[in-house]
Amino acid sequence: MQDIVIATISKLLAANKQPNVALVKANLPQPVPMPIIIDVLARYKQNPSDFERQTQQVQQPEQTSSASQTQLDRIEAKLDKLLSLLENK
Repeated sequence: MQDIVIATISKLLAANKQPNVALVKANLPQPVPMPIIIDVLARYKQNPSDFERQTQQVQQPEQTSSASQTQLDRIEAKLDKLLSLLENK
């Protein structure tokens, strides 16, 4: 769950917004307990450079996810084509 909060804070920073509890909570893709949000935000405020290293580690799996999504899109396109061929027979 901390990875989700870290990714959300990174997105806010990329948009030149100063992260705070309310802003982070509003931008989370899924519900996260408030103590986790506060803990991650406090760690960021204490040492932003450590947070940047964690952000880089979190972003690497996202790149893999993007490649998986592209592959999934290709598979779906092939499936659609096969279904249309079967319907025409």
